Amino acid sequence: MTNKRSILIFVFVLFLLACTGRNKTVEIAVEPGRMVEVDDSLILDERIFCSETETEKRMLSMGLVDIGKLDRRIKVKLVYATPDNFTGKVLYRELRKAYMRPLVAEKLIRAQDLLENIRTGWQIVVYDAARPMSVQREMWELVKGTPRHIFVSNPGRGGGLHNYGLAVDVTLCDSSGGFPDMGSAFDYFGEEARGDKEEELVIRGKITPEAFENRQLLRKVMTEAGFIALGSEWWHFNALPRREVIGKWERIE
Repeated sequence: MTNKRSILIFVFVLFLLACTGRNKTVEIAVEPGRMVEVDDSLILDERIFCSETETEKRMLSMGLVDIGKLDRRIKVKLVYATPDNFTGKVLYRELRKAYMRPLVAEKLIRAQDLLENIRTGWQIVVYDAARPMSVQREMWELVKGTPRHIFVSNPGRGGGLHNYGLAVDVTLCDSSGGFPDMGSAFDYFGEEARGDKEEELVIRGKITPEAFENRQLLRKVMTEAGFIALGSEWWHFNALPRREVIGKWERIE
């Protein structure tokens, strides 16, 4: 009985920590006389049991939608909610779902339909969607003054379309649940990530023919659904031209 009670207490504490949205390490008792350290950045997956955070509530109040609720076929893997990104740390401390404008969600669902018609069982995976300007500023501070600044939109110039809920970063997942070769990792700061030089990259051996084919497939379904591809990043797609967004749509602060 004591062991069962300890386990229940441990799970409940993990649940409470997940709901706080704070990124810190704490000590908790899992049983009498034994303490363990828990870093709440390692239990982001458990946050699905909590109600919306203040950031998420703000996005919902702006009319954004959660793509995970609209279409279960589309997978969500928010890279910036984990330390596995170019910064090496968790940036989305209060964001665990992929939010976007309804028109973006409509196009993404259309892209998923198109993908299924070509490759049965394949899915679109969302790496990033709506991004608060506070996070954009944090990213910019890390890259400004370095060669990598060209890969991050300057918040002083309106930011990027992620900051308006009008862009998505996506990849593909095959019918076995694996991630096909795309030629480079997400957020890779190098020429292999470019989507506008792929034939040249194949000839030079920088990416494989398979990666070229997979990128072509991703771009086909996304652009046919109404998205605009970004030449410098194979994973990035805007729902509208930048000139129609900056200064006309509300930013996510």
